[in-house]
Amino acid sequence: MIATGLDELRNLSGADLGATDWIPVTQERVNLFADATDDHQWIHTDPQRAADGPFGGPIAHGYLTLSLLIPLFNRLLEVRGVAMSINYGLEKVRFPSPVKVGAKIRLLGRVESVEDVKGGVQMALAFTVECDGSAKPACVAQALYRHYA
Repeated sequence: MIATGLDELRNLSGADLGATDWIPVTQERVNLFADATDDHQWIHTDPQRAADGPFGGPIAHGYLTLSLLIPLFNRLLEVRGVAMSINYGLEKVRFPSPVKVGAKIRLLGRVESVEDVKGGVQMALAFTVECDGSAKPACVAQALYRHYA
C-alpha cells in the first residue's frame, strides 16, 4: 500500500495492511545479529549445543525478530509526500514463541489509530510476526511512527 501525504495517512486509521511475503531466518542472519549486538548466547549461535537445548536447535534472538519489523513494515506501507518519518517507539512487545533458525516469518500489520502531533501525525500500529508452521506468533508489538510535513 502507498500513502501520499498526511491526509492519506489520517485516512488509514483502522486499516488492515495485510501480510508480507515470508522471509527465511538463517543461521547467517542470526550470527550477524549476534556480532552486531555482542550477544553470542549458545541458544542462538551454537547449532550443535543448541540441538540438545530446550528448543531442539538454535533460535533467533527476540530482538532480531523485533528489528525485522522495520524492513517488513516498509513492505506493507510506503509513505510518500512527507518530509520525514521516524520510528517513535514501542508501547508493548511480547515474544510468545521462538523463531527456530531455518524457519520463515512474515509480518501482519494493522493501523490502530492516527493522531495529529505538532507538524505531523503519529500512527499506532499493531504488528504480529507469524512463524510458518507455528500456532503462536513469534512477536506481537504495538509500534509508534511519526510522519512530518
